[in-house]
Amino acid sequence: MKSFVKINSKINRFNKKIIVPGDKSISIRWVMLSSLAIGISKSINLLESEDVKSTIRSMKKLGVKIHKKKNIYYVEGVGLNGLNVKKNEKINAGNSGTFARLFCGLISSYASEVTIFGDKSLSRRDFSRVIKPLQLFGVNFKSNNNKLPIKIVGTNFLRPIYYLEQKGSAQIKSAILFAALNTPGKTVIDCVKSRNHTELMLKNSLNLPIKIKNKKSIHRIEIDGQKEFSKFDYNIPGDISSAAFFIVLTILSRDSKLCIKNVNINKTRSGIIDIAKKMKGKIKVLNKKTYNGELKGDIYVESTKNLKSINCPKELNTRSIDEFLIIFLLCAKAKGISKFNGIEELRQKESDRLQTAAKFLKMIGVRTTENYGSIKIYGNPDLNLKGNYKVKNFLKDHRVFMMSCIAALTLGGNFQIYDRSSIRSSFPSFLNLLKKLGANII
Repeated sequence: MKSFVKINSKINRFNKKIIVPGDKSISIRWVMLSSLAIGISKSINLLESEDVKSTIRSMKKLGVKIHKKKNIYYVEGVGLNGLNVKKNEKINAGNSGTFARLFCGLISSYASEVTIFGDKSLSRRDFSRVIKPLQLFGVNFKSNNNKLPIKIVGTNFLRPIYYLEQKGSAQIKSAILFAALNTPGKTVIDCVKSRNHTELMLKNSLNLPIKIKNKKSIHRIEIDGQKEFSKFDYNIPGDISSAAFFIVLTILSRDSKLCIKNVNINKTRSGIIDIAKKMKGKIKVLNKKTYNGELKGDIYVESTKNLKSINCPKELNTRSIDEFLIIFLLCAKAKGISKFNGIEELRQKESDRLQTAAKFLKMIGVRTTENYGSIKIYGNPDLNLKGNYKVKNFLKDHRVFMMSCIAALTLGGNFQIYDRSSIRSSFPSFLNLLKKLGANII
């Protein structure tokens, strides 16, 4: 298979219904937590991406039995202390920052030395954000300047902690919660609002003694540890981060309509919907339902002319962090100057997405001004590409690849886009789904 795709024509008008794969964040958390449950848990619509497969392989290596039968995944949980951690264990996280950081918390109560490593992209990312709070529990770390590979030496005598989390990072919060599961006493986290899948799963699916107090700026989470929990089943809704590419595809295409069925629209994740509405995009959510504390629904979106620029409110940042690349593409076609501030977390992703976005937009003729944690995008509603464009050397960041495909299908031009294998980490069926809508991808 070629390492790139070619797109030389815009997508034709379409009016379709689609389903995007299961939510990646929920899929990874379900595999990890069901591995610690007592009994056999099962999941429908588990995302079959490389990040989730890395999670499954790692838990299997620690003695958890996981298998698939007729599109249903089964996990035979081993309980809180049941993992088989061998001496000098080595765990490969692949490209998954979520699994790697949460695993640091999960393994905290095991006194054996465990080394976790990953691919080139993951190995450049900062792990000090989870090392710092986990050291307070009594865990020892040896790292490469707070980067992978990391050696973790847990302890059988974890102590509960109080931690103030100010980055708005769900991975930090979740790593602490995973460590707290096997820690005696009460662990307390005061945190900036961020995606809340872990605490919702602990509370609604596992019925653990966890208190969540939502205050205006800081949320407090309290959890009592060393409470065993039973098997739990999960029908995983579609991932809004995957749906985001098709939302923007539809808005920027001519005379098109799309319904994306059964998508997780958790309020801590649905910032792209609010941003699209503020930019006057034609988008709405119907058939809303609550499942295990998560809100899901069907997203209806239509082609939109005369998009407006946005001065993005900071409170939408954590709710949109994985969607900003594709949101910036909307801004490229909007009238006026769009402004984003306080988004330095984009520099901590698979690639430096803030820098990558600025380079990409400049390549297609869109003026930008980028600083450490901010970007201005000078939109052009008449943007219509005619030239030849090559997109590569972005650390195989899956979202850069997908954003580039959407740009090629909506803005025109002749595109050669690397690295097609990158989508395996989060959305393996991305190209096939585009083709079902009529995209001509070579």
